[in-house]
Amino acid sequence: MNATDKTWPWRLLLVVILLGVAAGTWGAIKKIDYKWRWYRVPQYFMYLAEDAQKIPFDGTVSSIVIDGKSSQITLLSETAEEVVVTIDADLLEVSEGEELFEGDIVGFTANWRLGPLMMGLWTTLWLSAISSVFALFLGLATGLARVSKNVTLRGLAMLYVECIRGTPLLVQIFIAYFFLGTVFDLSRNVCGIGALALFAGAYVAEIVRAGIQAIPKGQMEASRSLGMTALQTMKDIILPQAFKKILPPLSGQFISLIKDSSLVSVIAITDLTKSGREIITSTFATFEVWIVVAAMYLLVTSLLSQIVFYMERRLAVSD
Repeated sequence: MNATDKTWPWRLLLVVILLGVAAGTWGAIKKIDYKWRWYRVPQYFMYLAEDAQKIPFDGTVSSIVIDGKSSQITLLSETAEEVVVTIDADLLEVSEGEELFEGDIVGFTANWRLGPLMMGLWTTLWLSAISSVFALFLGLATGLARVSKNVTLRGLAMLYVECIRGTPLLVQIFIAYFFLGTVFDLSRNVCGIGALALFAGAYVAEIVRAGIQAIPKGQMEASRSLGMTALQTMKDIILPQAFKKILPPLSGQFISLIKDSSLVSVIAITDLTKSGREIITSTFATFEVWIVVAAMYLLVTSLLSQIVFYMERRLAVSD
């Protein structure tokens, strides 16, 4: 009997469990007295916006030339000034020879634009990316301070880590925005990035500390006996080895940071979560929007997880 034959009962059990979860979810949905409106969701990813084109002066429509789906309108002012405006042919609002006043609508142009969900996702991504970079450098510096022989550096690093890890992120965001933001006149984006970076940096510091301490002390002693300085040893010997060990927890921390960034919506940063709340306020499509928002977070974190798995496999080949 091969390995596949031995595992088929467990595979069957997995299928049964998944079918049971699906059936339970379907039963729960049927019991809810709720009208699903999935047809409203696509427009919040991308929509066709119609921008009004207005005449900038008092004048007349000199000529209209229709070329396929677009039309070129020549507007003539009272001082003989000409302006050519391109309008979608089916959204034309004037006729040739018509007299217009400044601000009158000539027609509309249709353009595809990103909806609030995509704009919110973009805000979440760049907030998380910038916070992750700051958190990485802050965590690396603090992690090195945690293993330093200098009592002052080690004490300050320990105080920072314990204070940040011992208080909720939501409270830290409020302090950063309402206290530090008011005192130093900081924007909400700066406060949000700072709070996320400080929060993630404390956890990164402990990950770095654990990775460094996982390397045998003999390697430090051997490199020092070869004439390398402590800085050279840490940069060329210890940290490259520690990086391989800390990559999984480090990537997990940054993936968690993407989800934690949803809390910045409490200080009016229009990220993915806040965009979802605003859409629900106007459409009352509560379940649909939150399910889509959750799926977007899951998609982003899953892609990052796959990238990390690829990096782990590449690093494992070099071992």
